[in-house]
Amino acid sequence: MNHDRLQIFSGNANPELAHEIAQALGMELGRAMIKQFADGEIYLQIQENVRGADVFIVQPTCTPVDRHLMELLLMMDALKRASAERITAVLPYYGYARQDRKDKPRVPISARLIAALLETAGADRCLTLDLHAAQIQGFFDIPVDHLFAMPVFIEYFKALNIPHLTVVSPDAGGVERARAFAKRLNAPLAIIDKRREEANVAEVMNVVGEVAGRNCLLADDLIDTGGSLVKGAEALMEKGAASVSACATHAVLSGDAVNRIEASCLKEVVFTNSIPLSKEGKKSSRIKSLSVAKLLAEAIRSIHEETSVSVLFI
Repeated sequence: MNHDRLQIFSGNANPELAHEIAQALGMELGRAMIKQFADGEIYLQIQENVRGADVFIVQPTCTPVDRHLMELLLMMDALKRASAERITAVLPYYGYARQDRKDKPRVPISARLIAALLETAGADRCLTLDLHAAQIQGFFDIPVDHLFAMPVFIEYFKALNIPHLTVVSPDAGGVERARAFAKRLNAPLAIIDKRREEANVAEVMNVVGEVAGRNCLLADDLIDTGGSLVKGAEALMEKGAASVSACATHAVLSGDAVNRIEASCLKEVVFTNSIPLSKEGKKSSRIKSLSVAKLLAEAIRSIHEETSVSVLFI
């Protein structure tokens, strides 16, 4: 692979993943200095010659969301002013994605605003992983490559060869994702009918489908506080499930989420490393992380070489 014009940079959000991606491509991360003034302002300097380069910035906008977003915006502005030929924002986790529509009066469409900020800062294209809502791609006026972590999960769960497996969608909105999992794992599908009264608070209402005596796998895009996940697992066990495991691309895991998972009936919760696990998450015996570095590296290679990204989908 010709690396003459390809360069990869990372902010402070997930440098471990960025290093894995660079290693998978057989190259080193570009050097950048990121410091902070006493009042909290970010100072940033690109320490490589990027004139005419095809640059990729690996920076999920995970907690602290606003700081990591600001790092990304400043880095893109610096690269644009340093005459980089093309800048691709690689967001393994796209923050503010849950605010993708006006569901109440006088609220922002935050996911749209983030897209506008990325474009204004200098992004020529965006590479993302498992957006909360696929229609967020339409908020951009630049090309968006939307990857799915499903191949990584399918490889893992197929190897486990779980008997009597049923894939479960944690809500009606995730049925399409869960159906795709079920199809590839050759398993039946069930759905949890859930009513959400307010953000981060969920009430499980009913389980649609046969789960008695089955090993259930809850499939979601992200887990935040873990409340919905734990209640969903409890509902499945009450319906006679033999065991409940879960998988989600993004380990947001805010607040007391890790302890909530530890104290639950969940057998295992599998994430990707799109967001770095907290210290508590790394210590948990029930939480496992799979790497998406190879998947993102192949996407970066395809974008750089102007070949099809669709070969990465299954």
